Amino acid sequence: MNYNKSIFSILLAGVIAGAGCTKLNEKILDESSASELTEKEVAEGFIAPVYATLPNLYLHTNYFAVQEISTDEAILPYRGGTDWGDNGIYLNLHRHSYTSTEAPGRNTWNFLTQGISRCVSAMSVLPGSTYGAAKTFLAEARAMKAFYSMIMLDVYGVVFIKDDPNEFSRVVRGAEAYEYIKNEFLAAEPDLESNVTHGRISKEAAWGLLARLYLNGAVYRDVYGTPAFAEADMDKVIEYTNKVISSGKYQLSPEYFALFDDNNDGNKEIIFAVDQRADLNGHNRMAYFSLSGDQFPLPEFPAANGTDGPAITSDFYRTWVNAYAPEDPSVDPRFFKDNLKIREGIADTCIPAANFHINRGILRGQQYGLIRRSGAFLTCSNGQMLVAPLSHESRNRADLPVYFTEQVDFTTEGSNYPSGFRVSKYEFSRKSSSGRNFGEADIVILRLADIYLMRAEAKLRKNNDAVGALADVNLVRAGRTARTAPPALTSMSLELLYRERGFEFYWECLRRTDMIRFGKYEDTWTEKNSTDVQKRILPIPQTAIDGASNVPGYLIQNPGY
Repeated sequence: MNYNKSIFSILLAGVIAGAGCTKLNEKILDESSASELTEKEVAEGFIAPVYATLPNLYLHTNYFAVQEISTDEAILPYRGGTDWGDNGIYLNLHRHSYTSTEAPGRNTWNFLTQGISRCVSAMSVLPGSTYGAAKTFLAEARAMKAFYSMIMLDVYGVVFIKDDPNEFSRVVRGAEAYEYIKNEFLAAEPDLESNVTHGRISKEAAWGLLARLYLNGAVYRDVYGTPAFAEADMDKVIEYTNKVISSGKYQLSPEYFALFDDNNDGNKEIIFAVDQRADLNGHNRMAYFSLSGDQFPLPEFPAANGTDGPAITSDFYRTWVNAYAPEDPSVDPRFFKDNLKIREGIADTCIPAANFHINRGILRGQQYGLIRRSGAFLTCSNGQMLVAPLSHESRNRADLPVYFTEQVDFTTEGSNYPSGFRVSKYEFSRKSSSGRNFGEADIVILRLADIYLMRAEAKLRKNNDAVGALADVNLVRAGRTARTAPPALTSMSLELLYRERGFEFYWECLRRTDMIRFGKYEDTWTEKNSTDVQKRILPIPQTAIDGASNVPGYLIQNPGY
């Protein structure tokens, strides 16, 4: 196999970060060592960058923002008139008044096109490799190209078809784009392996992603229309979800929040994830994003705190309340996990540093935690950590308690620092010295619960098999046995399934796609009144259109922008 120097610009760009992400061997490369590379090193050097795009794509202000802040699950106001203003980009995203120049859409686009480009580069080299795993790597590159393309179609309504790095991409939309993605997954699937970590795309991951593709096929073929879910598509959803379930590889996690712990690398429910280990300096942003700036989750690091970012809307919170009334929503272990066990009116508490863990799930009311003074945490007389009611001292508002309220909106009161119930779903990494770095929790892309709930939805959409769908949903509920499992449901419909998907997958980058498929994206919720169906997809970034302007008519802006 002959390689020239142009290859190594690709290797240099991605191998260091990417190799670790896929648990492949890492090797620092430069042109002087290029002639010494083995076939194994070259093959790994091309597949590693394919995955290295994922941590940036799944950053809190990129794909997460697109999929969550644009929905009824998350809202990010201009906190106190000083934080997260960002020229109104998060207000616009939530209101569906987004433009073609704003960062969440632009950055998501850039990382998707980067990922696709890296896949194409890998696919151009790996067929000539004599390394034993090259055939598997080639299939992974092809499947990852389909995965990135599926997100591109979902978010922007376009797909780039390109098989040769030297060719000019062809832009397709609608049914043609959908068929292309489907065929790429199907072509890759036979050569994918099952015995790889969930940080790489396995045969089972491809089956699950194919199920997701077929489930959304009606939307992808006609994004502005009313979805007509074909029986044949639903049959395929059931076929591929059955394959994943029958593989026997995966198990529902008894503790729901263990799915999002630092050590979730070995969680048997996860099928595909962004592999983030501390030695790679993975980001901790999913954990810190929603917490208060006066919540300090780690006794070892007084500089590690939250950022007063997004909250859940009252609309989403009320779906929990209405589902469980007159009981509190915390009867569902997916809603809340009480680690601190501190109640209002109780005197200050002393907790050993090793035992201090913040609460998980949806955080309401007065928050308790570590008290920082002059850069250090206060301790009790016995040397343990002092845990007391928090106030907004970091904002120079010691008079303002960190008391999370249901109200959160774009008014002055609703934008204040304590406004909105917060989400603490991913564990705050125990190694995150700044609160933002050294994230160890793998970011979930696909897990077994979604397989069951996709199958349930296909059963309902195919022939209204409410009995079969109810069994799938209750199986997932009953699997959360580490604490008290959610009570079993007694009936099932598309409306109830939509609600259940919100309970199971909040904060997991699925809400926007679900809302469109269930016909909810044009609904009204807090600070959002737009009913424009053209907002189902985002505008193509102006930078991309400008970059293609030398080819007239090549990249046409989506309608309505």
